[in-house]
Amino acid sequence: QVQLVESGGGLVQPGGSLRLSCAASGSIFSINGMGWYREAPGKQRELVADITRGGRTNYADSVKGRFTISRDNAKNTVYLQMNSLKPEDTAVYYCHGNVIRPDLHEYSYWGQGTQVTVSS
Repeated sequence: QVQLVESGGGLVQPGGSLRLSCAASGSIFSINGMGWYREAPGKQRELVADITRGGRTNYADSVKGRFTISRDNAKNTVYLQMNSLKPEDTAVYYCHGNVIRPDLHEYSYWGQGTQVTVSS
């Protein structure tokens, strides 16, 4: 089995910063794309940013220039540095990974989510 565990969420004032981490563990051969999604109350889950194994990144327009996604392949970990946070960034943030298991098939996994609240 494979688990993705997020950490780093919390309450922050507008303009502040947070860094999210997501560590994958379990039966892993390698991991292809990894990404961060968020789901605000009453809204659909949306892509925030994703990153290929080789480091190519993609961002939602709403976070470009404020958020940075990165990963450490040796640690099977993906990060999201969030700066200049706005109240509209408030959401539950979910980590996602396309994991290659020892059977060499790719499987989609989600973390349990971490709450980010931006409020004064």
